[in-house]
Amino acid sequence: MRPRLLMVIAEDWYFWSHRLHVAQAAQRAGYEVAVATAAGELQGRIEAEGFRYFPIQLDRGSTNPLAEAGSVASVTAVLARFRPDVVHLVAHKLVLYGSIAAALTGAPAVVCAVAGMGYLFMGDGLKRRALRGVVQRAYGSLVRRGARVSVILQNPDDQRELAAAGMIDPAQVTMICGSGVDTERFAPAPPPPGVPVVLTHSRMLVDKGIGEIAEAARILRDRGVPVRFRLVGDPDEQNPSTIPAATLRAWAEEGLVEHLGRRSDIPEQLAACHIACLPSYREGAPLSLIEAAAAGRPLVSTDVPGCREIVRDGDNGFLVPVRDGAALARAIEALATDPALRERMGRRSRERALAEWSRAHVAQATLDVYAAQLARHPRGQRALRKLSAT
Repeated sequence: MRPRLLMVIAEDWYFWSHRLHVAQAAQRAGYEVAVATAAGELQGRIEAEGFRYFPIQLDRGSTNPLAEAGSVASVTAVLARFRPDVVHLVAHKLVLYGSIAAALTGAPAVVCAVAGMGYLFMGDGLKRRALRGVVQRAYGSLVRRGARVSVILQNPDDQRELAAAGMIDPAQVTMICGSGVDTERFAPAPPPPGVPVVLTHSRMLVDKGIGEIAEAARILRDRGVPVRFRLVGDPDEQNPSTIPAATLRAWAEEGLVEHLGRRSDIPEQLAACHIACLPSYREGAPLSLIEAAAAGRPLVSTDVPGCREIVRDGDNGFLVPVRDGAALARAIEALATDPALRERMGRRSRERALAEWSRAHVAQATLDVYAAQLARHPRGQRALRKLSAT
């Protein structure tokens, strides 16, 4: 019997875009792999990869105690049924609920992947502060004190803040920058002729800086700078920071942006642009910027955790102050009006993507975390012996 890996992720599309290659690498290494997500449209494709699939009850935006208890029970039932040797939990809510489930079912190795601090940690409203306090205490009990728990983070700022809040022990942490990019699928293409296009690939959230993009577009239009802004992604109704579809339509009608919605042809969208932009308020290590870097595009982002790990100011793009549409407009104008600068910075983006963010690198680093965590428990040690025998 092969050792078992269970990946627990809120949504199937996120597994497919961010973790599929890790699951495939684990499968090649000898693991039996299962995926648990809230029910979505990709179950058939996930199962076609040879993975078992388990639907779970989860509402990312809910704070209803009964619904949340149901989510914990749902995740626990999956662990009890599949009996994984390694449980890989992604994002804050499932880190907490999955840690409870792992403790109840005796899973020998738990890996918690936190890709950024998220909505709760980017504001000081009363509700956010209250929820943040609950999350911090829960992390302290379930994650920091968990002998079988390892934590994957994407940038050192998150490690410092989580440790300072008593949510993790730095000794638990492995730093893996980003989710990995397919550097063959996301390959450089000659930029198209015509007016420079700025592409933003993201959920349509206030916290992603989408409002600042509209502000920058208005500034550059009024200044007479020829540039087009293209938004790829949908609003996220489960996130309190979502931008209403009506607002996006109004911006499009004003001629500020083109909103294309969610797309599956991201390499083609990058090939059709000249500049990639994500003026986010905070990130883990944004995949959209990493993909744009692999595609050889210059980047414009904000000088905040996560983004500054991907963009080196003046090297492969520009960093601007957060929530500053005027500074964003200046950085975009500098690139839009200088093709040679775009070419130089885009070349550096590609070089860094190949050296630092390839999927092969990220997948192997993650498998190493699994192995290290398994080695700490007798059942995990038996699983490792099975791997070595395959």
